[in-house]
Amino acid sequence: MLLINTKPMLDSLITSKTRLKLLIKFFVSAGNQGHLRGLADEFQESTNAIRKELNQLSEAGYLEKSAAKNKILYRANTKHSLFKPLQKLIHTYLGIDDIVEKILQKAGDIQEVSLIGDYAEGLDSGRIDVLILGENIKQAYLLQLADKVEKKLGKNIKIHFDNLDVQRKIILFESGGKLKVGQDLT
Repeated sequence: MLLINTKPMLDSLITSKTRLKLLIKFFVSAGNQGHLRGLADEFQESTNAIRKELNQLSEAGYLEKSAAKNKILYRANTKHSLFKPLQKLIHTYLGIDDIVEKILQKAGDIQEVSLIGDYAEGLDSGRIDVLILGENIKQAYLLQLADKVEKKLGKNIKIHFDNLDVQRKIILFESGGKLKVGQDLT
């Protein structure tokens, strides 16, 4: 499989860094949500910059708004006709699809592959944490693969082989099933 670095392509297509951060936040997992001030703090951006992009994405129908207490919560509109293609684009941009496909090809009897850490929360921190569970896992192969994929994507990849107690994970693959990119378990 050929790994293509989509970072320059997507950065040139979506020139607003704030919009790109919001798309990653909401489309890496449909379960992610956020409110104006929380997003401004999370991305270390001004509330005005965040508000402008949230309004544009909401008016275009990509985000849904709902009131909760004294805040307006935003989340991806999973009913939008472009939800799945946008989510696929974000996953490709982050390199998630390529990582999972390579893992399943030669890594042993894989039972589960999950995204944990910052990316499961929708943060493009530059570090991708992947949880791999199964029997007879070829850990040396996977660690070598992680090094290769790191160089291609320009991101730090950390692979975990022990079931961790995490607040949030996105199951990318479960045995007996097929690729499930984006299934969110909070």
